[in-house]
Amino acid sequence: MTSTTTVNGQIIGQAHYATRAVLESVLARSGITFHQAVALNATADDGGATERDRLTDRMTGTLKVDADTATAAIDTLIASGLLTDTGSRLALTTSGSALQHDIRTGTAEITAGLYADLPAEDLATAGRVLATVTERANAVLAAE
Repeated sequence: MTSTTTVNGQIIGQAHYATRAVLESVLARSGITFHQAVALNATADDGGATERDRLTDRMTGTLKVDADTATAAIDTLIASGLLTDTGSRLALTTSGSALQHDIRTGTAEITAGLYADLPAEDLATAGRVLATVTERANAVLAAE
């Protein structure tokens, strides 16, 4: 689909919700929520283990959710045996690591299809624009 529409919040939101709906279909098969998937991915990105506060901060900062929402997702992952809490750190369990890998693989396959024929220079420009918009929005939120 080719469009001459100028990028704005509505266009960004529509793209976000459409791709999020596709991701939710992957997550539904896995039996976890979006917030839980983010927690698993963030833990994996930290080498498979991270401090609880670091994970909570990453989730609240990235997802713009409150600490209670992030904590609830983390606690559910611990209760379901996907994360383990050693008292000082949270770590992926073997089953948590396997599930995170499966989700990341499924997401990568979907992403490859969604972005397949888009020119690299267009993707680079969109990335820069969206990173700038995100930075500015975060600055507005920090000033509130």
